[in-house]
Amino acid sequence: MVTQAVKAERFRALHERDRAFIIPNPWDAGTARMLAQLGFEALATTSAGYAFSRGTVDGAVGRDAMMAHVADLVAATDLPVSADLENGFGDSPETVAETIRMGAGQGLAGGSIEDATGNEADPIYRLEQARERIQAAAEAVRALPFTFTLTARAENFLHGRPDLKDTILRLQAYQEAGADVLYAPGLTSREDIAAVVGSVDRPVNVLAGMPAMRLSAAELSAIGVKRISTGSALARAALGGFLLSAKEMAIHGTFGFVEGAAANSKDVVPLLESWRKSSGQN
Repeated sequence: MVTQAVKAERFRALHERDRAFIIPNPWDAGTARMLAQLGFEALATTSAGYAFSRGTVDGAVGRDAMMAHVADLVAATDLPVSADLENGFGDSPETVAETIRMGAGQGLAGGSIEDATGNEADPIYRLEQARERIQAAAEAVRALPFTFTLTARAENFLHGRPDLKDTILRLQAYQEAGADVLYAPGLTSREDIAAVVGSVDRPVNVLAGMPAMRLSAAELSAIGVKRISTGSALARAALGGFLLSAKEMAIHGTFGFVEGAAANSKDVVPLLESWRKSSGQN
């Protein structure tokens, strides 16, 4: 059993290498274990992917349910896990700090806090409030007895505000507030990503798995990106296959989808069996 402190140190060290690493986003214990067996070095939760698995939309899963989900993923492998903690499940800095402490209590090696309000009429927190929220999260992190990697997210590009200048200003403010990693999901161009990387002194995470994102891991690494996450892309890819298969049955009454399905005996079972043996489970 790898301790939380060891996993947290390993996670932090991944950000200090001279190349980017991919941190995929499973949505349950099974997908976490399969990703671990495929050789990934860390995992991150996806709030949207988990919400879809519960039959609801992103942002509709409460904090208690999300913490239970986080605990399941942490227990699924010995890999470090960083959690998508959304906006901290509340507006106040105090609530954000409490969410960080709760996540740490579930065994996390890191977590992210975003500056999206959840209010469609006013989707992004004012800069000063957003900075105070990250500062409260950072203070909670520094009080922990182990290394916890705090990621601060600037959500402009996901909410119809493709303002690169404001996004960079926010990331710089979050850096000064104590964030360890900076993240602006929705960036897709080489130029925008390079501008962000060059404007801050912290590791930058980039979201892959968006239709307009065509850069490879090697290309992102060459720009200076340190971490590449996939968000809900894996969950959406799986659901895309599920829906196409279900529609084929519902509309045509045929079952051709099985030709492209994972072969239970050749694909899924070996990965899960490998995990079971390596973890000592019978």
